[in-house]
Formats: sequence, C-alpha cells, structure tokens
Amino acid sequence: MDDDDDLDELLDEVEKKFCRDVSVASSARGVSSEAGKRGKTTDGPRKHSATKPEEPVRSITEDIDALLEELLEEDRGNSPQPKSEPFPKGPQVEKKPSSQSGGRKCCPVFLGGSSVTNGVGTATSKRSCDQLRCTSCDFRVLTFDDCEWDLSCDYLFLRNNTPDRQKLGAKLKKRKGVRAYACQCSWFSSSEPTDLRDQPQLRWVCGKHLD
Repeated sequence: MDDDDDLDELLDEVEKKFCRDVSVASSARGVSSEAGKRGKTTDGPRKHSATKPEEPVRSITEDIDALLEELLEEDRGNSPQPKSEPFPKGPQVEKKPSSQSGGRKCCPVFLGGSSVTNGVGTATSKRSCDQLRCTSCDFRVLTFDDCEWDLSCDYLFLRNNTPDRQKLGAKLKKRKGVRAYACQCSWFSSSEPTDLRDQPQLRWVCGKHLD
C-alpha cells in the first residue's frame, strides 16, 4: 500500500508540473504569434524561431522519463525476489544410490559347486558369483545347489519356463556338491571353481555385489 501511495503522489506532481509548463509554453507561443502579426503589418515580415517555446516541453519530457525510471527502480528494489532452490536440491538429485556407489564386481568371474562359497571372486579368492546376469536374454542367472541339468534340457525348455523355479525342476537331477546355473537361453552345471572366461558360450557377467 505504501508503494501505491508514493506512486500516486509522484504522478500527481508530474501532472501538475507538466500541465503548468505546457500552459506557460502555450501562452508564450500565443504572444509570440500575435507579436508576429503586428510586426508584419507595421515593420514588414519577421522570422520567429519556434525552438524557444519547445525547449520547456523537451525538458518536461525528460523530467517525466527520469521520474518514471526512478519509480521503476524503486519497484524493482522493493519487490520480493522469486524463491529459487537449485543448490539445496541439486546434490540430492545427483547423488547416486549406495548400491551403485558401494558395489563390487568379480574379477575374474567364477562359477562353482554347492561347496564353493558365494561372493566376490578375485584371482586369489575363487568365490562363486551369485549376482550373475545374462547379456543376451537380460535375465538374472538362477542357481540350484546340489543339482545338475539333465541331458534332455534344451533352449526351448528354458525359454518357456524361466524364471519359474518349480517348472525348471523338471529337468534337474539331484547330485551332491554340484550347482546348476540357468538363464532363459543358457544352462551350466559345475562341481568346482570354473573361470567364466573358459566358457565363451555363456554370456554371463557379474551384476555387482552390494557387500
């Protein structure tokens, strides 16, 4: 409300000043015109410059522009700034989940029997990877301890039944110490640590361990 009152007062002041100076300028033009007519009848034609009565009008226009500019500056200074919170929220949005930042991958990747400990495999610690994913069918690799695949197992069987573990059991045979692996397109049975690089037909990779 205070800003509106100040604006009204300034506009009133401009209007009074403008009207007063314009009326003075108009009177000056009328007097000079009348004098010109008298001079023409008595002393002959005279040239009168129109620049003098226009000078007050130009100065009034400049004053109005200056006052309006001051009002605009005051309004911009008093207006509340828009709330923006790009910095507090930015780091939280870009922060990676702990599972991605703290995960570890096997190097190299090992498969193994049911007696081989699951975990992150290394060159010195040949643990069986239990976070395998197939890059061909994009399915997670399932494992079955103390089981091996029957010779009748084939691609169509896995395609139709993965990842239903109960249906996949139809092609599994019990065998102690062996672990059966399968995705939707490949299968493998292992009884001891096996480097995955030695099995090029398997398109399996470590999907990263959380611990």
